[in-house]
Amino acid sequence: MNQREIGNTIRTRRKLLRLTQEQLAELAGCSKPSIIAAEAGKPTLRLDILFAILRVLNLHLRIEGDE
Repeated sequence: MNQREIGNTIRTRRKLLRLTQEQLAELAGCSKPSIIAAEAGKPTLRLDILFAILRVLNLHLRIEGDE
């Protein structure tokens, strides 16, 4: 999954939960521009902010190795 796909997933889930970008920002403890950046798949978004957004949306990011 690339950054754009993560952003699309965040946007889709936010809308499914009927949250505005402002509401999600408040719940995640970040700014509305951070939500916009996350939904756009910006690679410069800080990981702690991404994880806070994912936590509010009950989404999980998994890292796997090629073993």
